[in-house]
Amino acid sequence: MVGVIRRLNVVRELLNIRAGPGAALLPKEVTKVHMQFAHRLEGGHMGPRKFWRENLPKLKYWNPAVPMVINRTTDQKGPAVMTIYFRDGKDANPSSTPFPTSSAEGSSPAPKPAQGERIVTIDMKNRNSSVILQEFLAKTGAVTLEPTAKDQEEFREFEDLHRRSEIDRERIKKLNDAKKREKAMLAKAMSDAQSIKAASA
Repeated sequence: MVGVIRRLNVVRELLNIRAGPGAALLPKEVTKVHMQFAHRLEGGHMGPRKFWRENLPKLKYWNPAVPMVINRTTDQKGPAVMTIYFRDGKDANPSSTPFPTSSAEGSSPAPKPAQGERIVTIDMKNRNSSVILQEFLAKTGAVTLEPTAKDQEEFREFEDLHRRSEIDRERIKKLNDAKKREKAMLAKAMSDAQSIKAASA
């Protein structure tokens, strides 16, 4: 049972990261992506946080060569901005310029564009993650990816496996409940027998 659950989790994670909102190929002109938002949800940071959790992993999966950096701050009143870096000219090679690593302490703000690079920003504050995604796709020209036939087949297999797992889980629960009831009845019978024996002594 543990092995089945582990397999279900692996399949679910793989399907979730390969398909769905955020599964898209970025054009070669996009060189980097930077996101800055606060740790907590209040103050208009819920949408950016959800985008980071649900959409960004898919973008990273399909665009492994594009650095995507997150800068999370403690300033709930601060901005929530996405900065997209584009190659400005066919001969430009800004990807060789060092880019900061992600930070949970607000120590990796968006750097200025390198030579041969331009930026486009998206104000994410107080906006739904789906709206942020649509603007991101429109401004980058990314091509969305539909689930392949293999993805759909694996999803059906996952649903079937999940359904069978639920049936097995319910069956095992009923068996365990029956054993508990039987054990409780046996314990009560033994207790009653001891009481009768003590009373007749």
